[in-house]
Amino acid sequence: MSIDNQIQVVLIDDDPHLRQALCQTLDLAGLKVLPLGEATGLTSRLSRDWPGVVVSDIRMPGMDGLELLAELHGQDPELPVLLITGHGDVPLAVQAMRAGAYDFLEKPFASDALLDSVRRALALRRLVLDNRSLRLALSDRQQLSTRLVGQSAPMLRLREQIGALAATKADVLILGETGAGKEVVARALHDLSNRRAGPFVAINAGALAESVVESELFGHEPGAFTGAQKRRIGKFEFANGGTLFLDEIESMSLDVQVKLLRLLQERVVERLGGNQLIPLDIRIIAATKEDLRQSADQGRFRADLYYRLNVASLRIPPLRERGEDALMLFQHFADEASTRHGLPLHELQPGQRALLLRHSWPGNVRELQNAAERFALGLELALDNTPDGPAAGIAMTAGGLSEQVEHFEKSLITAELARPHSSMRSLAEALGVPRKTLHDKLRKHGLSFADSGNSSADDE
Repeated sequence: MSIDNQIQVVLIDDDPHLRQALCQTLDLAGLKVLPLGEATGLTSRLSRDWPGVVVSDIRMPGMDGLELLAELHGQDPELPVLLITGHGDVPLAVQAMRAGAYDFLEKPFASDALLDSVRRALALRRLVLDNRSLRLALSDRQQLSTRLVGQSAPMLRLREQIGALAATKADVLILGETGAGKEVVARALHDLSNRRAGPFVAINAGALAESVVESELFGHEPGAFTGAQKRRIGKFEFANGGTLFLDEIESMSLDVQVKLLRLLQERVVERLGGNQLIPLDIRIIAATKEDLRQSADQGRFRADLYYRLNVASLRIPPLRERGEDALMLFQHFADEASTRHGLPLHELQPGQRALLLRHSWPGNVRELQNAAERFALGLELALDNTPDGPAAGIAMTAGGLSEQVEHFEKSLITAELARPHSSMRSLAEALGVPRKTLHDKLRKHGLSFADSGNSSADDE
């Protein structure tokens, strides 16, 4: 059993009378003490963020104080360890201090000397843990900035929310469109949590056949159904001690939703065909691209499960809401791909940057990453054609400046043609050019106002 963080001093001495006297001294000073008669097994009970100090006799049967010091500092070199002895051995004191002991007290010593040393050690420990926490927070922010690239207000807010939720035990519901990066966010929550040493198990509920989803999630015993010849450990049980990411949760059947609700409430799992309830220490991160509240109102998703999941939720902003993040992300993925393929890095040209900013990115980050991969390979890139994508169908090439300007000009005219206009005059005004210039440019680029589906009745 691990030692509670409320304990401030672990006191180890094999002499029960001295141990009791020292414990009483510390208790009267308002310090919470855990007295022990031996040192064996102590290290495994202390976490690296335990906020206390250790006071130990040196001369003890079994593990002595110097051995304990070496073992404790192997786990946390910054843990204050105070050693005491009744032998007044100066060489031993020098050895202990060189080994990293915080202080060395010779028996008999005054109570005030012990209290003064313990209080100074506790103050040092608090400072060490505060600095460690600040360094970890800085590292976490840097890690998040690397994983979730972007400086737009929505992304800054998302990273802040992830940092706040990661350290908690709360289950999380992630809301986001296809390709927005829901699994990236889930992995960040896991890796920044106290569960980072445990497994991260990702499963897409929408990709599982209805006939196997329960077996995959909850496991089964031999003979549970036809073909179940041996025991299978389900994903929930396999993720014990860590995090399970359940994507496309909206695709789960109502029957499976009932079992998931029970698991979330009771933290136990029962394999198909079994009677044993298996306790779970697990965090559930669910993700959906749908409005689960609306699905619940329509009877397609259990309302009680929705409310149970929606305690802590994160919304991933679609790429079209993130402004110039698209440029930063595109260059980031393109540089990664160039390095991976051993190719020279390419910088985006002005025309290409404009096209990226005007595109609506219906496939979000996934679409952008694929486009960046093609760009890194030197291939002609064409953004997917979308109803509201101003750059729809316009190829991005790595040509010279004049070629880029031509492509950019054509993309602007094509985008405006896709919008409703009652006349050439309306189209020219939207583009900010005279009608004569517009006629010339349409002819140059092989475009036609009539082909766009607009009416040119009011062409005067």
